[in-house]
Amino acid sequence: MEWSQPQIQGDLVIPRAGHAGTTIDENWYIVGGGDNKSGTPETLLFNMSKLGWSVLTSVKERDPLASEGLTVCSAFVNGEKHLVAFGGYNGRYNNEIFVMKPKPTDSTHPKIFQSPAAASVTAAYALAKSEKLEFIETDDSNIEGVGENNPVQDFSIEINSIREESKVLESSVAEVKAENSRVWEKIDDINGTYAELSKVLSISQMTCVAHCRKIKMLKTGGFSLSSHFFH
Repeated sequence: MEWSQPQIQGDLVIPRAGHAGTTIDENWYIVGGGDNKSGTPETLLFNMSKLGWSVLTSVKERDPLASEGLTVCSAFVNGEKHLVAFGGYNGRYNNEIFVMKPKPTDSTHPKIFQSPAAASVTAAYALAKSEKLEFIETDDSNIEGVGENNPVQDFSIEINSIREESKVLESSVAEVKAENSRVWEKIDDINGTYAELSKVLSISQMTCVAHCRKIKMLKTGGFSLSSHFFH
């Protein structure tokens, strides 16, 4: 028993790691993954009977579905098969749940493929059918059996927690503003003291200059202090 590499047709697939996959009937669904720098936004379908790839949909670059390390599984929801995706990391850890409902449609558009067994040979193939899917973000009011907890209640708890944190931050900001006001008052007092000291220093300098002039005048007035005392 050994592995073989069959000839694959359909859309070209970007290399990736950390993706998630699950099967529904003969279709293998691949979600997310990346190259350790950015996530891959395409959601892929591999038809195992036709050995053909299809790009079903593409999300934004930072969408939670373009993450590495997410999980995906298939489940019956209201009697229909769905894909359920959760988590992953794309610069931040994600906790959103997404639901994908397969909706088969006909497609007559040909697909260009490149066989991995013969990379130098490129040919055109036409797929008789392909499947397109649409994403539905989880709404627990319409979907049953997806988790036991109520996300709305969890969000309410988080919102209340954020509000409490906001109140604490507002109180801290008010304290900082009050402290800043006290500091500015001290700075004003210091500036006033400095101004008074500058005036005193200026008067002292002027007095010193006046005394120096008098002494100079006494020395150069036609007689010296010593001669005055001895005569």
